[in-house]
Amino acid sequence: MYRLTVLYNQPTDPAAFDEYYFNTHIPLAGEIPGLRSVSVSKSESLDGSTPDIYLITTLDFDSKEALGAGLGSEAGKATAADVANFATGGVTMLGAEVVVENFS
Repeated sequence: MYRLTVLYNQPTDPAAFDEYYFNTHIPLAGEIPGLRSVSVSKSESLDGSTPDIYLITTLDFDSKEALGAGLGSEAGKATAADVANFATGGVTMLGAEVVVENFS
């Protein structure tokens, strides 16, 4: 499995970010071919301070090639272009091969 992790920095207006992200951006991302799963987490610092990262999203694909094909599709291009509409604090995207998913 190959995972795209998207780190969204603190937005200028968190309520507006959430409204747009969950009602517009996530539905766009859901149309990306080859996308297997999406996980969205709001970050918190352990000491109660405001963390630099506001939201963490992971998108899973079968392979790095599947991610590339998905992002190269019309839906992938539309989703990537949409980031500028709401990510006022900036964004970092990282790709990674998943080496351990679950263990006991």
